[in-house]
Formats: sequence, C-alpha cells, structure tokens
Amino acid sequence: MDRPKYVLTVMQSGKELGKIILETFPDVAPKHSANFDSLVTSGFYDGTAFHRVIKGFMIQGGDPNTKTSPNNRSTWGLGHPDQKTVDAEFSDLKHKRGILSAARKGGDVNSATSQFFIMHADAPHLDKQYSIYGQVLEGMEVVDSIANTPCGPMDAPKETITMKIVKKK
Repeated sequence: MDRPKYVLTVMQSGKELGKIILETFPDVAPKHSANFDSLVTSGFYDGTAFHRVIKGFMIQGGDPNTKTSPNNRSTWGLGHPDQKTVDAEFSDLKHKRGILSAARKGGDVNSATSQFFIMHADAPHLDKQYSIYGQVLEGMEVVDSIANTPCGPMDAPKETITMKIVKKK
C-alpha cells in the first residue's frame, strides 16, 4: 500500500529548523489519518506551534490556540471546544521513537482532535491508550532538535516553534 506522506517544515525565531517527513497509516487508523489529511489540506496546521515538549518522551503540537492566541500560553494545549473529535483506533502498533499519535483530553480515549505528538523515545505505557496513525520517515534529527529546546512552564518551549504541513506530491 502506498501510504500518504507529508512534509512538516519547522520554524523557530524566523529560521527553518528543518523538515520532518511523515507517513500516515490509513490501513491501521483510517479515521485519524483522514482527519489529519483534511486538516493538512485546509492549511489548519500552518502557523500552529509545538506547545508541549518533553525530552526523552515526546513533542506535541497542532492546537489552534497556539495560532489564534500566540501570546496567551495558558490556553495552549486546551484546544477549541468546537473541534470535531475522532474516536480511538487502537492497534498492535507500539509507541516507539518516531511514531505519530493522536493527543486527547484527559482520560477520554474518544476525544482526539487536531493535536498530535511525535515520540522522541519509546513509551510502552501509551500503547493501546492513544491512537497511532503514522510515523516519521525522515527528519528525526529535527525532532531531536525540538526535544532539546529549553522549556518553561507546562513544558512549553521558551522560544515558539511553529510548523507548516503540506501533503507530499
């Protein structure tokens, strides 16, 4: 199966940090893959930030509040109440370094929206708790760079790190 691929360009302080090439798994998580594709196609992610970064664990982004309220970091990670939710799609895939997975609200496994995280390291305690729907094909050095950035309260990078995602032709 030829899986969809995406180019995630990462910017920090007006400079490009690099590109991450992602592949989604519509054969494993069709609803999450379709949701991600729709959001990418609409330009939703462009200008959003990686708002939660935990070295040795994961980097998280995709919250619309990081774009609409860039100076109100207390709203980052909360999402927007009108966002469409996607039900859980658990599989036998493991949360290993480079995996793309759907973030969710608290203990509600069916509350994923636009937010996603990329694993910086293996985290087996997340298996069958969060929906895996893709992986990094290239650019883990960019993930490492993001993971190594200095962070402040709520694991937010001190310098805003934004993204633009396009579907690879």
